Amino acid sequence: MYGPPGYAYVYLLYGISWALNLVTTLGGRAAPRVLIRAIRTAPGRSLDGPAAGRKPVDSRELTNGPGKLTQALAITGSDYGKNLCGSQLYLETSALPVGRVGRSTRVNVDYAR
Repeated sequence: MYGPPGYAYVYLLYGISWALNLVTTLGGRAAPRVLIRAIRTAPGRSLDGPAAGRKPVDSRELTNGPGKLTQALAITGSDYGKNLCGSQLYLETSALPVGRVGRSTRVNVDYAR
């Protein structure tokens, strides 16, 4: 993750699922990043594409983990390095209030504290 801020770092997680990280600081050295673990659709909006035919219908269950999220949004290794201010893969602002942000040790990985 040596790229400029605002770009996607996508990698294969445990050899089975893609994970999406956002680079957050200037390039040139290993940069802190943010792992996008889950998303929730805005009220009245639904997911299209690969997620549309998956069960369960509740959108939270479709995107409540890094692998489920990338599968639902059809994010793969080909999205590595994409500008998140571009037109293909991007972040949006919302008028919804910001929820609580949590921080913890890695779940189910006791040795990685």
